[in-house]
Amino acid sequence: MIYAENILICIAVPLLVSLFFVTKSAKRFVGAFLTGMAICLIGAYIGGFIDITAAMPEGETSIFLSPIIEEIIKFLPILFYMLIFLPGNRDLLLFAVGIGAGFATFENCCYILSSGADSLPYVMIRGLAVGVMHIVCTFVLSMALVLLRNFKVISFAGIVGALSLSMSFHGLYNLLVSEPGLSSYIGYAMPLLSAAILYLPYKRSFKNL
Repeated sequence: MIYAENILICIAVPLLVSLFFVTKSAKRFVGAFLTGMAICLIGAYIGGFIDITAAMPEGETSIFLSPIIEEIIKFLPILFYMLIFLPGNRDLLLFAVGIGAGFATFENCCYILSSGADSLPYVMIRGLAVGVMHIVCTFVLSMALVLLRNFKVISFAGIVGALSLSMSFHGLYNLLVSEPGLSSYIGYAMPLLSAAILYLPYKRSFKNL
């Protein structure tokens, strides 16, 4: 048994102190990173409660419930930041990446502490696959929001559509890795390949944001 709240405090306190010594853009990223860790813990509470009440098998929970819960919980602070603080496109993307990185880091820390770090393949999968997947999901979501805002088509349907992109990517990853064999290898490779593919349009289309 691990105490996730204590782990959060241990990681968060040095980052909070660092806010006094970094520049504005770095503060924005660190703040988003801390928010990502906090909502990861909140998402675990919500997911655990729904898992118990729904009484679904663990495999079905991972495929059908976790992508919805986790992507909504990551989406809410991004939407709040966009609507309340009206950031520039680059700042919105930076904030979203920070959310995904904080979420992935805290989740990986909890899993490794509970399962152990003696297996290098397991650790590599947690870092290069699961961790990158969360960053890709939030980045795709923020890119969709930026495009909606640039074309002045921000609407409820558009926001739900953007959220559906991240949910679908997350759900597809969980589905592919749920069974051993070729599908799991494709799933493990998908986040890194997607990150590499997204990097190209980001450099071309968003470098002047």
